[in-house]
Amino acid sequence: MTSKSMVPWRWGGLRRGKEEERTPDLFRRDMETLQQQMDRLFDQFWGGWREPWPLPEMWGTELLPSVDESEDDKAYHVKVDLPGMDQKDVEVTLADGMLTIKGEKKMEEEQKGKEFYRKERAFGSFRRTLAVPVEVEESKVYASFKNGVLSIDLPKSAEARKKIKQIPVEGR
Repeated sequence: MTSKSMVPWRWGGLRRGKEEERTPDLFRRDMETLQQQMDRLFDQFWGGWREPWPLPEMWGTELLPSVDESEDDKAYHVKVDLPGMDQKDVEVTLADGMLTIKGEKKMEEEQKGKEFYRKERAFGSFRRTLAVPVEVEESKVYASFKNGVLSIDLPKSAEARKKIKQIPVEGR
């Protein structure tokens, strides 16, 4: 079977002569053959192992919180989305110009109804480490947690504020 014979627009009126008529049954058989060939290819590559990757169910965005970083002339600001978490589940540290946010997410959802009962849980931990691009006054760093959003304000040191130089932009 060639890939050219599987292209649907080549089936009907353009093909004339002794070639067999393409029917849905022939197409289905060709697709099953293609599937079997792909299965053999993957079996050869994976050595017969085709289970899903051994990653945790909560892999990806579920356990890696979104972070917004911004800066103004007085401070560096970080906001972290942590829906469903409490402030007691989060730890924030600042060391050697690196801001580390660690936490453990415990999600438990329960729904009851007349004819069903369901309870789902998800657990896992995360760790985000961000480089702080400016010198900050460590004694004045402030973190707050409200409505599932962790806000961290890192006031710039006097030296860092002096280093900011406004450069005029001219039009030509």
